[in-house]
Amino acid sequence: MEEKQRFNLLIRIVKFFTPIFIGLSVVYFTGLLLQESLRIKFWPLITAYFFPPLGKESVIPTGVAFGIDPLIMALSIAFVDIIIALFLLWNYDLAKKIPIVGKFMEKIENIGKSSSDKYSWIKPLRFIGIVMFVMVPFQGSGGLVGSIMGRLFGMKPLNTFFAISVGAITGCVLIAYFSDAILNVFIQNFLIGLLIVMILLVIGIMVLIYKRNKNAQKK
Repeated sequence: MEEKQRFNLLIRIVKFFTPIFIGLSVVYFTGLLLQESLRIKFWPLITAYFFPPLGKESVIPTGVAFGIDPLIMALSIAFVDIIIALFLLWNYDLAKKIPIVGKFMEKIENIGKSSSDKYSWIKPLRFIGIVMFVMVPFQGSGGLVGSIMGRLFGMKPLNTFFAISVGAITGCVLIAYFSDAILNVFIQNFLIGLLIVMILLVIGIMVLIYKRNKNAQKK
């Protein structure tokens, strides 16, 4: 019995530290592949992704603007979401006991349970819903929140992990190459590039106004 308990404890330790080790190692060695001038920008950007309100929609374009290859920038940010999803796949209940992370997870769980209309569109779509949720650059739509939503809607942890992986890679690659295209337009014709950015800002403002009006009507 003691041997079985020790074995289970060993497995739990391995599951806890493996994603952290893989994540830090891959990010570190990816940075070493870059030129030194890019490396000192790459590591802080990856770190910044862990701190809201910064998200893939701001970190990836910043990295591309600094000159980091769009594919490297996209896959690196997607990898962070995938590693977070893997960590929660193996350590969900344990993660809820981590002071800051645990409180955030409980907050998201409570929002998901009490405001069914906010995330209700995910439930009928399930796998595709989680893919779309992680893929579209909403604030708080990464691997952590995606894992919580999948759990709340009764998805198997492994299915949630794969959905987050697909959504993260697809969304990050689209953002990276779209940012690269906009940057090239700016280089070739500043006015056209500025016009495109202004149009995107107007669309973003309209979406925010629509959401606020919708929430106000519900209250």
